Amino acid sequence: MSPERTPVLSPAPPNATTVDAVIITAMDSELAPFERRASDLSTPRQVGHARTSLATVSGRRLLLVRSGIGTVNAAVATALAVHAVRTSIVVSSGSAGGLGVGVRVGDVVVGSDYTYSDADATAFGYTLGQVPGMPVSYPGAPALVERAKARSGVLVGQMVTSDSFVDARMVDHVRAAFPHALTTDMESAAIAQACHSFGLPFVSVRGISDLCGPSAGEAFNLAVDDVAALAADLALDLATGQSAS
Repeated sequence: MSPERTPVLSPAPPNATTVDAVIITAMDSELAPFERRASDLSTPRQVGHARTSLATVSGRRLLLVRSGIGTVNAAVATALAVHAVRTSIVVSSGSAGGLGVGVRVGDVVVGSDYTYSDADATAFGYTLGQVPGMPVSYPGAPALVERAKARSGVLVGQMVTSDSFVDARMVDHVRAAFPHALTTDMESAAIAQACHSFGLPFVSVRGISDLCGPSAGEAFNLAVDDVAALAADLALDLATGQSAS
């Protein structure tokens, strides 16, 4: 029997800077809305592939992290961030592809739970999407998920993650395997897994940039800045309890 895991506030040292939230995005364009809203922004610091800065937004102290794209970049950046500062919440923000029926470009989705669409250890009795030795999925922070459900126009549901950009070649397979998933991206489940390991609450907020169809790449390039800004508005609202305006 494995030992019971003891939740911790943060693995950061006791004298580390305390922030209200860690905000993680994959790309510069997804981080830009947070930087524009900051009344104070420190000089960025490069640590490995990740770039971090301290920001003050609406009187709240945030650590902004640009992780780079993909699961490994996201997990490494998360570990670095929560060892650098003390925080009670980690929030992923950015863009995603829409999977669910009724999901449209420009919608904002908050993850209720997170799993991997390309993890398959079913031969050993694990559930599709489950990493061996880890949970079937990782739940979003309950209080923030409930807060998101109260926001008009916000969709709440499962998010799946892989290291592949899901387009028309594979979207039918992903939808069939994960019929309840609303979105697909390349970071959320990895950040959720890292936060699970550290006992930190996590939520992902994603704006829908494409619908994983034949022109998904073109739609992504056209819509990412706009949907990233929409996601940032809600991410700040959930993370700080204040409106981003």
